[in-house]
Amino acid sequence: MIFEVNPAFQSHQQEIQTVFQQFEHSGTDFIVGERNHIKLFEIGGQTINVKSFKIPNKLNQFVYKYFRKSKARRSFEFANVLLEKGIGTPTPVAFQENFNAFGLQKSYYASIHQEYDLTFRELVEIKDFPEEELILRNFTRFCYKIHQAGIEFKDHSPGNTLIKKTADNQYEFYLVDLNRMNFHESMATELRMKNLSRLTPKQEMVEIMADEYAKISGENFEKLFKLLWDFTSEFQTRYHRKLKAKQKLKSFFK
Repeated sequence: MIFEVNPAFQSHQQEIQTVFQQFEHSGTDFIVGERNHIKLFEIGGQTINVKSFKIPNKLNQFVYKYFRKSKARRSFEFANVLLEKGIGTPTPVAFQENFNAFGLQKSYYASIHQEYDLTFRELVEIKDFPEEELILRNFTRFCYKIHQAGIEFKDHSPGNTLIKKTADNQYEFYLVDLNRMNFHESMATELRMKNLSRLTPKQEMVEIMADEYAKISGENFEKLFKLLWDFTSEFQTRYHRKLKAKQKLKSFFK
């Protein structure tokens, strides 16, 4: 077993380890998914968000033991990198990896539970969301800050940005699901636009994002919009092709 805790939570180390050990039988369900399970726990007067990762397949059990860091460890380490660079993400608390002779079994990542008002998904799915353009422009500035820091957030999808209103016309943004990131000295314009291509299929939203990104960066709007819309269209084509293939496969086995 490997366990690491944020020094700020060192005094609660035993409680955190107990939460990991008793995860299946305690806590309050927050998100129950096919791959991962998230529960909430109270530790030291704070609500802690604990993510339990699904046991990997046999090959990845071996890989995660000897060659690659687990998703839990990467989530913990990447969260610390984001905070060091001034990028919003829930404060990391601890992670734990459990192993057997074959490799990685269960693993856990704990962070302080971040309250939020919406995710980016609501902007995409709810027509005429209140202050939609204001939020979208603020979000684009947040993305620009991430890119300027050389961070390629590879799971930059609608559900992975939490949004909280802090005052009139002011919003804060927090990245979650952190285990897939690349870090660069600098990011080319093409890579920046590709990084934003999974967020929305709506052309009017893409136009606003390209417009705001152009204003901040000094890049040409038409260039940014064409890049972002082309990457978005390519992603949507691949996404719907995979979706149709899955549906056909399901209907075949009915």
